Amino acid sequence: MLTAKNELLAALAAELEVLSPGAGAKAAFESPKVAAHGDFACTAAMQLAKPLKLNPRALGEQLKAALEATPAFQRWVSAIEIAGPGFLNIRLQPAAKQEIVREVLAAGERFGYQAKRSEEQGQQVLVEFVSANPTGPLHVGHGRQAALGDAICNLFATQGWKVHREFYYNDAGVQIDTLTKSTQLRAKGFKPGDDCWPTDSDNPLAKNFYNGDYIADIAEAFKAKATVKADDREFTANGDVEDYDNIRQFAVAYLRNEQDKDLQAFNLHFDEYYLESSLYTSGRVEATVNKLVANGKTYEQDGALWLKSTDYGDDKDRVMRKQDGTFTYFVPDVAYHIAKWERGFTKVVNIQGTDHHGTIARVRAGLQAADVGIPQGYPDYVLHTMVRVVKGGEEVKISKRAGSYVTLRDLIEWTSKDAVRFFLLSRKPDTEYTFDVDLAVAQNNDNPVYYVQYAHARICSVLRAWQESVQAAGGGDVALLKDVDLSALEGPQAQALMLQLAKYPEMLTAAADGEAPHDVTFYLRDLAASYHSYYDAERILVDDEAVKKARLALVAATAQVLHNGLAVLGVSAPARM
Repeated sequence: MLTAKNELLAALAAELEVLSPGAGAKAAFESPKVAAHGDFACTAAMQLAKPLKLNPRALGEQLKAALEATPAFQRWVSAIEIAGPGFLNIRLQPAAKQEIVREVLAAGERFGYQAKRSEEQGQQVLVEFVSANPTGPLHVGHGRQAALGDAICNLFATQGWKVHREFYYNDAGVQIDTLTKSTQLRAKGFKPGDDCWPTDSDNPLAKNFYNGDYIADIAEAFKAKATVKADDREFTANGDVEDYDNIRQFAVAYLRNEQDKDLQAFNLHFDEYYLESSLYTSGRVEATVNKLVANGKTYEQDGALWLKSTDYGDDKDRVMRKQDGTFTYFVPDVAYHIAKWERGFTKVVNIQGTDHHGTIARVRAGLQAADVGIPQGYPDYVLHTMVRVVKGGEEVKISKRAGSYVTLRDLIEWTSKDAVRFFLLSRKPDTEYTFDVDLAVAQNNDNPVYYVQYAHARICSVLRAWQESVQAAGGGDVALLKDVDLSALEGPQAQALMLQLAKYPEMLTAAADGEAPHDVTFYLRDLAASYHSYYDAERILVDDEAVKKARLALVAATAQVLHNGLAVLGVSAPARM
């Protein structure tokens, strides 16, 4: 069907070009809002009527006649109907829809993948996500970010991009200092609530002291002189509770190891871990500040250095260097993004919580003020809200291990990696989401991941039954189904299922362009629903050999697209359930 659609689009473009030079580039088909109206809709007549000063319905009649005379429309279209003020509703021949089955089976796991578009040739995309500081276990907000980042990376890969996954974190600063102090007190035998434990009144950092049980675990491992290894570092404790720097390095390595375990449970990997401290040690922060000063984009006021960010659309100028000589948070961020650009990443996507919204304007302003060739709007941002977790009808707010929040590993242990990924991707990132643990483990059609996975397993069961029935005769090779006669696939449910399969490549492209993996979850639920409707309407393993093989080819193609779509989300496609 993709071949048929491309030929029909080419024919439409040619006829539009005849009517109005330049109009052919805008040739497009839409999906009718009512399925009974046809398979494709075309609104070109209404769009061109005004500039051509013609009646839209009359122009529609003219375009209809021209299209019906083309070889492509004669081959693939059964009827074109005029509706309303000039809509063209196009009904395809069954053979046009049946072609999608061959196309899916021929492409296999690569179905839906696109060659890199001309404007993207030679370009790389860097997706930065999770980026949690090593101060505690990953919480469910990090989980949403992990699911989003990985799925967006997979979507870019389907469009031919070379994808780089990056995890950025702060291995120094106030938060790490607080972690170290918390661990040191635990190592000395103290705990939250003891007289020596800081309170808000005598320590402004006390409200950020880490009170979870994991701090005690770090302290015990430190005293035992343990060695911990993470993806990006390894460290052995010396056990000296007075050695502040040793405690700091060990605590960071320990929690990076814990985060790696969370990420492994989520089946997630990164190509690079980038340290904020490296921006200082390499001189990048200093060089960035010097460049902004030299470009005349800063000024001194009240003992602080300010960036003229209002010159670039920010609502107010921003402090870069405070009175105490330290830099504000966005300054190393600007240096970091200059480094991304210089490393060759012409497209960058940052996935962060909505609490980072305020940093977007100042980072982009800093990049423009630096004047290093970075285009406006760089980088892209995908902002997500936090996640509420409900279990047994009540909100769960804390974890025994973390002390103040539900961890990603908690959620995976309560449900599954597949459920967590699918659920966290099932809504737009910037919408509030409540994760219902009970629904995530339910084995019924209300559970969306179960519903989709069950459709795949159901097809695999049918294919196994067929293979076992013909095994003695040496048949049952699914690969051979791509060559069978598909003319028997004429029923309305079969036609609807094939149309749904044909939407997959364009859906992937749109989801990648919009950085919207939730579109994939919606599509998969629709595809599963189409399959379940087809299964209920037509028996597949019938006695008629030609009909049976045609139907087997259709369901095998459906299983392949379900598998491919789930893979984009990082979710498994089980053969048995």
